[in-house]
Amino acid sequence: MAMAFDRNRLLATFSDEVRAQVEPLARIVDYQRGDSVLNAGKAVTQSVFPFDSLMISMLVELDGGRSVEVASIGKEGAVGGIVSCGHVPAYSHAEVQIAGPALVIPLDALETVKANSPFLRNLFCRYADFLLVQVMQSVACNAFHSIEARAARWLLTAQDRIGGDRLALTQESLAALLGVQRTTVNAVARQVQELGLISYSRGAIRILDRKGLERQACECYAAVERHFGSVIGISGHGAAPGGSSLI
Repeated sequence: MAMAFDRNRLLATFSDEVRAQVEPLARIVDYQRGDSVLNAGKAVTQSVFPFDSLMISMLVELDGGRSVEVASIGKEGAVGGIVSCGHVPAYSHAEVQIAGPALVIPLDALETVKANSPFLRNLFCRYADFLLVQVMQSVACNAFHSIEARAARWLLTAQDRIGGDRLALTQESLAALLGVQRTTVNAVARQVQELGLISYSRGAIRILDRKGLERQACECYAAVERHFGSVIGISGHGAAPGGSSLI
């Protein structure tokens, strides 16, 4: 439990008072790749705060069985009821892409704590803003940037969240997340591997040269991380108007 509060960037901002209210209501759940966290059209009943390696994709499903990732959530955030503020149907499908643990809180209980905590209400509003920015940046990125840059951005973001250089991810899964054909991702992966930036084998991608991958990525990667610092940061209050962190 202590590990969850230390290793999720939202939970780490909780005051001792808020943590004392939340902790007895929470449990730790180990999620496996492919597990559904939210289902489109179904009621949201719990909030999931990933930590360590857990990474969840928010997917919009289209006709013909197609889907595309519109946002991804790792140890910087949470899934379920944070934005909607209550029991409303989920719009997107949330699916685990990289396995790992999460702190899970019943939504009713979290709403009760939030009602009595101005800090928590403010924090979740700020996180909702960050999540919207991630979606908007993804729209711009998908429209104007190359698949090579988009793939590099996704891999960098995933590495930030898992804290290691090995991603248990198939090229087929990456293609589906980026909304492109598998042959396209195969060609990109081969090109990036020839540059010595990654290696790929047995359903896993290993990042060998992060600096090189950063040069390959578009500006969207850094833009989203900067915004997290601006609106949330270490304190949960983001940065002061002059740019200094409120910590």
